[in-house]
Amino acid sequence: MQEKRLKAWGNNRSGQLGDGTWTDFRTTATTVLGLTSAEVVKVAAGGGGATSGYGLALLTDRTVQSWGANGSGQLGDGSVFSHNAPGQVVNLSSARDIAAGGWHSLALLDDQTVVAWGRNNYGQLGNGTNADSSVPVRVEGLNKVIAIAGGLNHNLALREDGTVWAWGYNVNGQLGDGTSDSRNVPAPVGGLTGVSLIAAGANHNLALVGPAGSGGVVMAWGYNATGQLGDNSTINRLTPVKTQDSWTGEVSRIAAGCNHSLAVTGSDNVLHAWGQNTSGQVGDGTTDYRITPVPVPGIKGVQLVAGGREHTIVLLGDNTVRSWGANGSGQLGNGTTDESSSPVTTLTALTGVDKIAAPVGGDFSLAN
Repeated sequence: MQEKRLKAWGNNRSGQLGDGTWTDFRTTATTVLGLTSAEVVKVAAGGGGATSGYGLALLTDRTVQSWGANGSGQLGDGSVFSHNAPGQVVNLSSARDIAAGGWHSLALLDDQTVVAWGRNNYGQLGNGTNADSSVPVRVEGLNKVIAIAGGLNHNLALREDGTVWAWGYNVNGQLGDGTSDSRNVPAPVGGLTGVSLIAAGANHNLALVGPAGSGGVVMAWGYNATGQLGDNSTINRLTPVKTQDSWTGEVSRIAAGCNHSLAVTGSDNVLHAWGQNTSGQVGDGTTDYRITPVPVPGIKGVQLVAGGREHTIVLLGDNTVRSWGANGSGQLGNGTTDESSSPVTTLTALTGVDKIAAPVGGDFSLAN
């Protein structure tokens, strides 16, 4: 029996599919070179535009592999040369989680501290400087971290005490500290305690206050021009506001794409979405922006959800993958380049999928 492999599809102009080619795009899954599914613990997808994508994979030996665009050192291999097959992030052997932004990357280490690498023009590496780094550097002043999330040019970290810390770009209030001043070291998000889940979009964020799957409310802050905060407005918010609940049952997962947001709710794991819908990424059969959450018709049993630049991907309980939204680069993986405002079946060529990823600023997808 052939070993299962990590798969990728969509835009490949920067080698972000990791299949050893620079082929423009793939409309169905291609194999990421060298990585068996069994050794991949987590995948993350980054990129700040259609042609600047890159991928990360956390392996069972706690090292991280990277591939794709590398102009800012976001692959962490000590160079700024892109490569179309996985290579190892240097000086990293105790990672337990990974996250990818637009042009920068993060890893949560066993000691519950965070390292970052790549672009740093807005302080997104959190090390007190604004100098890029092609190798991991320590994020200052963060300990007891249990989760990380990467936005386009900013980051979030969830600490054991239920507080959320943010750093990087802040022009739209995405750091949630009541200002629009960017920061090159982490600072707490105002008024947030008891948080169990975090998600970062391009320039907005979500947090679940209260335990996942047993109560709690979704809070959101940052950029809101397309309704991605779900508070029935299009006003940017410099501190967290409550997303208007439109669901019954509890929230178990949250995710964010570039300018849209996602929540899995209820005992049957239905999906709600809101925000920008230019390409149908909300999945409600329209291209109307939604400033409060709406259910995605026919989608339940959601195990995992990820948002891309203008597409959405979900893993269902039957281990099948569905996608919707923009598809000009084949990022829906259904063999076409036709966008869809309702879910289509993604042809992953995989059974037993248990990991998916899409970049907040890019047009490709990963599954393992």
